[in-house]
Amino acid sequence: MRMELRVCNHCYEGSHGNESKTAITRDMVDCATVIREYKDLIGVESLYIAKVEEGDIGGAEALPAIVARIEHDQVTLADTQLVMEDEDGNLLVYPEPEDVLEVLTRNIDQINDQTRQDVTVELSEESSELLVGSR
Repeated sequence: MRMELRVCNHCYEGSHGNESKTAITRDMVDCATVIREYKDLIGVESLYIAKVEEGDIGGAEALPAIVARIEHDQVTLADTQLVMEDEDGNLLVYPEPEDVLEVLTRNIDQINDQTRQDVTVELSEESSELLVGSR
């Protein structure tokens, strides 16, 4: 399985001024970083983390899938999404932050089951609330 997390670089850096979105975006990147470090334990071939800027054509590094939506009669590309490719080449795309966090934290739970090291990621209050609300 291959994975790619794409996040808005401005959200990650906090330059949008939305502290909640910044906390959630940073948690996604922290989770993905841990998964990338321990990916072999859970059968993940690769995990790319891409921080995209406005004007990037989708920001795809490895997996060419881009989520789009219509906003005010214009096509808008999602700047935050998790793309996964399974062994059969099927692409799964998660554009919603709560789904991205759910998938990433489940992967970390699987890693915790496979190692004696504590690989827990301390999530922000915003991410924790998002996960509780989605379950």
